[in-house]
Amino acid sequence: MGTRGREIVGMDVDKVIELLNKAFSDEWLAYYQYWLGAKIICGPTKDNIMAELVQHATDELRHADMVANRIIQLGGTPVTEPKKWYEMTNCGYDAPDDPYVKVLLEQNIKGEQCAISVYHAMMQETRDKDPVTYELALQIMQDEVEHEEDLQSLLEDLTLLATRGMS
Repeated sequence: MGTRGREIVGMDVDKVIELLNKAFSDEWLAYYQYWLGAKIICGPTKDNIMAELVQHATDELRHADMVANRIIQLGGTPVTEPKKWYEMTNCGYDAPDDPYVKVLLEQNIKGEQCAISVYHAMMQETRDKDPVTYELALQIMQDEVEHEEDLQSLLEDLTLLATRGMS
C-alpha cells in the first residue's frame, strides 16, 4: 500500500482491516448460501427466485472482491482460511437445509438485514476518518438494501399466491 494512502486514514488502520475482514467473511458465506440455495430450491415460483438468488450470489462475490482489494490497499491480508470465516463473521451462515422457497427467502432476508447493519456501522465508524472505506461501505450497503427489497418483494408475491390457493 502507498504510504500516503495509509496516512490519510484518521483511525487505527488495523481496526479498519479487522472490520473489513469480518465483512469479507460475511460476503463469502453469503455468496455460498445464495449459490447453494439457488441449486437446491424447490416450491412455487422457484425459477424466478432461483434467478434472483444467482444474481445475489454474483453480487456477494463482487463485494468480497471489493473488500479484499481494500484490505490489501491498507496493507492487510484478507482472511486466507475459509474455516476462519465462521470465527470472523458478523452475520453467520444459515445453511439452506430446508430448500423450500419461503424458507430460503426468509433466511436470505435475515442475512441482508444483518449486512445492512454491518455496513451501516462501518460507515459510522469510518465517516470523516477513512473516506475510501466509507465509500466502499456505502456502495455495498446500497446493493444490500436493494437485495433486501428484491427478496421481500418475492416473498410478498409468494404469500399472495399462497393466500389465493395457487401454490
